[in-house]
Amino acid sequence: MTIITEHIQPLLETKRIPAALVAAFLLQTAGALFWTGSAAERITVLESRADANQSAIGQVAVLEERSRTMQQSLDRIEAKLDQQLSSPAGAGEVPNEVRRRGRR
Repeated sequence: MTIITEHIQPLLETKRIPAALVAAFLLQTAGALFWTGSAAERITVLESRADANQSAIGQVAVLEERSRTMQQSLDRIEAKLDQQLSSPAGAGEVPNEVRRRGRR
């Protein structure tokens, strides 16, 4: 005899629990266990996706920082060019070193 049968058999004999009620409880318990297993699988899949998204978020953060650094460098270069172009010594004329850099 199984463990379930050993515990249920005395109840059936003494209190007369209908077999349909016992079957319903067993089916409901089996359904709950099945649902719990499938929910755990869905949670596992979502956690793996979240881990993948975290690495992508980290890469985006690195790229944003690089972009910010490049923009700051570009702003400094533009400021220096504006300063050199507006200086009285070379008003309207591009300095030789700037011309040489542009030919690369």
